[in-house]
Amino acid sequence: MSSHNSINSRPKGFRETLSQLNSAQKPGNGVPAYTRWVNRRLARYFAAACVKFGISPNGVTAISSILSLIGILVLLLATPSFLSALTVAVLFALGYAMDSADGQVARVTGTSSPAGEWLDHVVDAIRTPAQHLAVLVGFIRFQDHWPLEGWALWWLPMAFSVLTVGYFMSQILAEQLRNNRKTAAPPAGGTMRSFINLHMDSGTFCWMFILWGWGLGFTVAYGLLFLAFFLTTAMSMRRKYVSLNTPQEA
Repeated sequence: MSSHNSINSRPKGFRETLSQLNSAQKPGNGVPAYTRWVNRRLARYFAAACVKFGISPNGVTAISSILSLIGILVLLLATPSFLSALTVAVLFALGYAMDSADGQVARVTGTSSPAGEWLDHVVDAIRTPAQHLAVLVGFIRFQDHWPLEGWALWWLPMAFSVLTVGYFMSQILAEQLRNNRKTAAPPAGGTMRSFINLHMDSGTFCWMFILWGWGLGFTVAYGLLFLAFFLTTAMSMRRKYVSLNTPQEA
């Protein structure tokens, strides 16, 4: 990102910032439903508050990281229960909202930079596999809580971690190659695709942890989410491979 992409004038308060952010949102075509209609809206309020209190984009990224880290520590240390499950889900959801807020703070204050965008992506690249690996530790530490034991269950978060890293890399690299090589972009999709892609939504992943205290429920939901994520990732990578071999129309 660069400063010339920022919103025209620097806002002076919460309401003005929120108004500018509401009028300068990214296109939502094909964006998963929770991110599109819930997380982005919540992030705008957080971003406006951060601007009011003088928190920098990198400071917002740090807050997002801390919220997610606390959620991971709860997974690692607390016995699965309704309270610990609710705590993890809320912390992960707030961390995700703040993750969206940092870019909005950068744009509205004219402080966007390649370094800030790089930091945001690096944090994302660490956070997601760390969450899945925390699930693995939870599966190992609290074995009596889960319907399966040992490798019958442990392979799942390990495979999910590898899959999310591969998907994230494919997204970032495809975007860079598309811009550098001027190749065609796959269709973004519309409103229906936003709902179809809910299983790929980070918000869905965050709130799934509300089932953490219910061993069977979480295991089934996590397994189904992995299966859906795997199938969609395979189709997505195929689309990217084809589009990257297709020259951009003049």
